[in-house]
Amino acid sequence: MPTIEINGCRTRYETVGRGPALLMFSPGGFDSSLENWTSFGRYRNLGLIDALSPHYTCVVFDRRESGRSSGRLERLTWEKYVTQAVGLLDHLGIGRAHAMGGCVGCSSAAALAVAHPGRVASMVLFSPAGGYTYRAAQQRRFRHHIGFVLEHGLKAVVDLARGSSAGFSKDPRVGPWAATLRSDDAFAAAYAATDLDRYLTIVSGTCRVLFDRDTVPGVEPEDLSVLEVPALIVPGEDASHTRSAARYLQECLAVNEYWDVPVAEQTPQACAERVLDFLGRHPV
Repeated sequence: MPTIEINGCRTRYETVGRGPALLMFSPGGFDSSLENWTSFGRYRNLGLIDALSPHYTCVVFDRRESGRSSGRLERLTWEKYVTQAVGLLDHLGIGRAHAMGGCVGCSSAAALAVAHPGRVASMVLFSPAGGYTYRAAQQRRFRHHIGFVLEHGLKAVVDLARGSSAGFSKDPRVGPWAATLRSDDAFAAAYAATDLDRYLTIVSGTCRVLFDRDTVPGVEPEDLSVLEVPALIVPGEDASHTRSAARYLQECLAVNEYWDVPVAEQTPQACAERVLDFLGRHPV
């Protein structure tokens, strides 16, 4: 698959299908690789790429620090994820696209629309991550990682990450940069040699900025309330993708459609039909 450099980080991406552009922010938290649209959790059975690609050019990519995209040891923010998305659109010569997020990808999609509303024709926010239980789990994961670093050091994080395939979501000890530690020898060496206090400041700051609220993280409610980009909200219903998160987006977004259907009834056919109907009514 092709790769490009965006703001000093390598981004792996793929375009699938034909038609207007649909930029797809992968599910999977800190393991948000493009393969997750076809292999991760419920997305494995939904077949969204197969359903959408006959009508749209699906632009899928590894979020920075995920999959085979690279990263940098710096405080991670939603703005940095937006920078990656805009850089990819610019590289592909796409001036305006639909945006679709799965899970935590919804936060990046909404942040892109808030920062660059003229470049987003519409948003599909599929099973948005958020809620009290989601925030608590994310912060607990960071605490676990920090505890491991304090006890064993950064070299132990490198060795652990390189000795397994588990990401931060499954094994908090490996931290948010696990994928880059595996794929980039120079980064791994620099990571292991980083001053401990500096590292703890970076990683604790990342947690504070990314997961600072008991609703959908990444965007302010006041910005959502004046955003004119139409959105389709498809709710989840588990501890990480709470109904309250989806309802929060419904409450805040100025122009939205809320698909009030339980997950059990969100079948592959029903989801494909609902998403295609929505996108078709909001041309690029």
